[in-house]
Amino acid sequence: MQRTNTFEVRPLSVNDEELLLDVLDASAALWNEVNYERRQNFFNGESVWEVSDYRERYKDVLGSATAQQIIRKNKSAWKSFLSLNEKWKDGDLDEKPSPPGYWGNEDDGRELSTLIRNDMYSVEFGDRSRLEIPIGSKLKDEYDYGYYERLRLEVAGEPKWTGEQGRLELTYDETTDTFRAIQPVEVPDSARDSPLASEEAALDIGANNLVACTTTAGDQYVYEGRSLCERFRETTEEIAHCQSLLDDQRRTSKRIDRLYDKRTKRRNHAQDALVRDLVEQLYEDGVYQLYVGDLGDVLETHWVAEVNEKTHNFWAFGRFVQRLESVCEEYGIEVCEESEEWTTQQCPKCNERDNTHRNEDYSRCNECGFEGHADLAASRVFLEKETSESVGLMAQPVCFEWDDHEWSEVSYSPVRVSPKEAHTNQSTYVVGKLASVDSA
Repeated sequence: MQRTNTFEVRPLSVNDEELLLDVLDASAALWNEVNYERRQNFFNGESVWEVSDYRERYKDVLGSATAQQIIRKNKSAWKSFLSLNEKWKDGDLDEKPSPPGYWGNEDDGRELSTLIRNDMYSVEFGDRSRLEIPIGSKLKDEYDYGYYERLRLEVAGEPKWTGEQGRLELTYDETTDTFRAIQPVEVPDSARDSPLASEEAALDIGANNLVACTTTAGDQYVYEGRSLCERFRETTEEIAHCQSLLDDQRRTSKRIDRLYDKRTKRRNHAQDALVRDLVEQLYEDGVYQLYVGDLGDVLETHWVAEVNEKTHNFWAFGRFVQRLESVCEEYGIEVCEESEEWTTQQCPKCNERDNTHRNEDYSRCNECGFEGHADLAASRVFLEKETSESVGLMAQPVCFEWDDHEWSEVSYSPVRVSPKEAHTNQSTYVVGKLASVDSA
């Protein structure tokens, strides 16, 4: 079975940091060049496989093996796209897929990442943990490296898994100024997760509260997202204002591109930190299986403008699930996407659906008198639906807020709305405020 180690790496000097950034930047440039040629061929009706010899062009910078790994990853991305495109043509997909995109551009910043073949790097853990990767002859000359010398990086942390190492991915997070290594590892079946990992959990994903989670161990977590969503909205309004000042002949500007980039990086940073914090909580709880809502049917039939802006554009549900699956793989937790139908409307105490009401974070059942946090209640109903078991008594929920750097625990104080103020209809949202999707 395959598991993944993720650890931070640190250059040993300013010179080494500049060298590493050059390696990552050259890798992004290689991806963009080969991807551009394949896109041009595709749109011109030509074969996407007949491209220039980019390995020869980049081997003196990256090394032949590293250049080949990036080209192969691009080829794999195009194979996946063409397969989805055929399904769309045959009517098996509702949404037309998009061709593989670029890793940014030189002016506005690239997505800095590279791939190292499994037999071309070495990593050691211990008192002097280190990672060594190859570099091309051109960079060796530029940075005064010997012919057989490799770039050595300090490793922070210990591996969670040991076994046959796979292809290493190195990335740079500009927001936190951090280099990270992602290392797939093939471990023997005998090393499967501890039998103590026997709990399950379910997530309710939204925008006011980004994630509400319930576990069969009786723990609940909620990650509050109002401040993040508000900053996203403010940047969106600033983008719209800048666009209104453009000439009719122009569609964008460097300032607009920078605002888009800033908005995306800020969201992604918070999202990635949330995923890791949540998965670590679940791992400590002994969770081996995590249920996440499949919003496909909801997006088609119940989406309204405000919900789309908050949950689809702001929260980027697809990216979130991909990141969640990746980190859960590190910890040996399986992610299952299942339907959330009716979980928001259903009372977790008596299962009533027609006589329940919600106002922002507050949920009330007029049949049995249940009152509580609406998203946490939905995640509990979702979990009980998937496990076919009653979760039982809940511990005091743990609430987290984002401070631009990390998710910090705060005192739990759910929004309280008196029954007289609660809406009496069960529409998807309260006017001016996001409530829930009708069948989620």
